[in-house]
Amino acid sequence: MKKQIIAFSALVIFISSCATIQSIVKSTFPYTATLIVPANQSTGKNYSATSPASSLDQIFTGSNSNTDQISQVRINSAKIEAINPSNQNLGVFKSVKVYLLNGNTEVMVASRNDVASTVGKSLVLDIDNSKFLDSYLKNGPVRIRVDYILQNNLGVDLSIKASLGFNTSPSTSN
Repeated sequence: MKKQIIAFSALVIFISSCATIQSIVKSTFPYTATLIVPANQSTGKNYSATSPASSLDQIFTGSNSNTDQISQVRINSAKIEAINPSNQNLGVFKSVKVYLLNGNTEVMVASRNDVASTVGKSLVLDIDNSKFLDSYLKNGPVRIRVDYILQNNLGVDLSIKASLGFNTSPSTSN
């Protein structure tokens, strides 16, 4: 009987700690945005495209967001992909900079200079994870802005998907 009580107690402790474990394990969440690069833009000039960003993560969606449960949000990955035409080589870009916007404030989170002309349909960007991004993601709608310079002309409008991954830590203030 004593062994059963101990086993039951251990099971209860394990189950109750699952939320904490899930919070620690599930510490990465994505934000995505689809942006349009018009075909009529010239090479060598700086252009910009902005789009609302969305996350499927439960922390940031709906009226019952749990943003008070996380802290120390930093970027951990960034890439852009050609989605229409899906086989478009992103070597048409000379450079790309990605900004996170909330209201009138923005911060650069990723970039890539001197993009190879043979990079393919997906481009992994260099991230700047030196800043905490809590205030950008916790306070209202988020937008993603991409600044770019073309090194080759486009034949058709290009749709790209910007995907940003963020790391968080569980909030200790609760």
